[in-house]
Amino acid sequence: MEFILLWGFYILTFYAFLPGIVSRLFGFRVFKKGRSDHELALTFDDGPDPVYTPMLLDLLNKYNAKATFFVLGVYAEKHPELLQRMHDEGHVIGIHNYVHKTNWLMRPRTVKRQIRKTSDIIEHTTGKRPVYYRPPWGIVNLFDFSNLGHLQIILWSGMFNDWRKKVGVERLYNRMMHKCRGGEVLLLHDCGLTLGADREAPANMLIALEQFLQRAEERELKCVRIDELIKSSDRYRALHPTWLKRSVIRIWLAYEQGFHLLFGMKTTNVSDPVFHFRVRPYYGESLLLDDGVELKRDDQVLELHFDNKRLFEIGRHARSEMQIAIQMIRATEKALPELAEYLAERPELCSNVKALYGVSMIHRGPEQFGFTVRDLPPGLFSWLSRKYLRLLMSVIHPHGKRRLRQNKEQLVPKLTAMSLETLFARYGKHTDYAFDSNSSDCLLINPSNRVGKTPNIL
Repeated sequence: MEFILLWGFYILTFYAFLPGIVSRLFGFRVFKKGRSDHELALTFDDGPDPVYTPMLLDLLNKYNAKATFFVLGVYAEKHPELLQRMHDEGHVIGIHNYVHKTNWLMRPRTVKRQIRKTSDIIEHTTGKRPVYYRPPWGIVNLFDFSNLGHLQIILWSGMFNDWRKKVGVERLYNRMMHKCRGGEVLLLHDCGLTLGADREAPANMLIALEQFLQRAEERELKCVRIDELIKSSDRYRALHPTWLKRSVIRIWLAYEQGFHLLFGMKTTNVSDPVFHFRVRPYYGESLLLDDGVELKRDDQVLELHFDNKRLFEIGRHARSEMQIAIQMIRATEKALPELAEYLAERPELCSNVKALYGVSMIHRGPEQFGFTVRDLPPGLFSWLSRKYLRLLMSVIHPHGKRRLRQNKEQLVPKLTAMSLETLFARYGKHTDYAFDSNSSDCLLINPSNRVGKTPNIL
């Protein structure tokens, strides 16, 4: 009996208690508080309720506030019109299980089934699949960190016992005002039907919330959706990294400089580099590029490395992933003509080079520049590339860890290559040259006439 009790204690500790403590104290794999000067997030659990949720939506509309609703599937199924109204009025809808039951008392398969069922209800009603999840009572088990797929777990930084009617309006309002500042994630309830809650408690919450919204407006605080607070927090952290993050970045960039020196990496623009490169043999399998050039083993390639300091600065100051992409596109548009001119002026450097070559997880869109994009053949090199580039992104990219969690299936390193023929044809503007397809030699024809000439490919 003692043996069974001891093993039961161990299982309960590692399955339930430790994951809960780690997530609450250290924020491991959860979002519970943001970093923002002028934005906070209102979140509401346990609804929708046919009495109080419409009143809450009216109140949020009155103060132009947005919120995040973590709904129970059993009530969402009964009141799809409330889900639709939440969605239409610009709020975010997340998952709070199908029934209000702690994950400690359910097997991982049962938790996953409850989440999927609620997710299907939300998507069927609104046309949008939810991406945020709050477990009942904020309690996670060991498998929740890896068993939730694309979902982001959301906890809170302020909870006020608003599900108890005896707390009263005044005490509830005072408690809420202690968290009336930027970055906070406030937990409230728009339904009092769960175990331990009072049916009429949301009425007190609505009165206290209106007073809170008035004061937040006076303080120029904006109530935003949880996704907006996450983005604001990412921008804040990008502009104000912790000392540990700054130290790690400095070490990594110093390592990169050492790598460039050790392997003789070059760049076309020392003061404002985009690419660093070196000439080396190609060791992969034969590769047919989109322009018909075949890259064979031991052919000479110009290996490209994106400047990681530039990548960090782009991500640090960009306000969205789209801005990062746009700035990288602009940097590449500037760098490729510089590279074509650099090589055309140095025929001794590119005399045996057949193609540009690189491996990157940033591979959506290079085709528009003339690159061929292919999957890396499975093997040790592919595995090492994936591990290295994921580590690099988590360190250098300001939003790297979040991107790795949310876009894991998309962030796979791929091979990108462009023949020198295509490089000179598309980006060479200041020299005439010929390309010997038999020897793969780049031959400079007329170095003195460098203005307004269109290169010819033979």
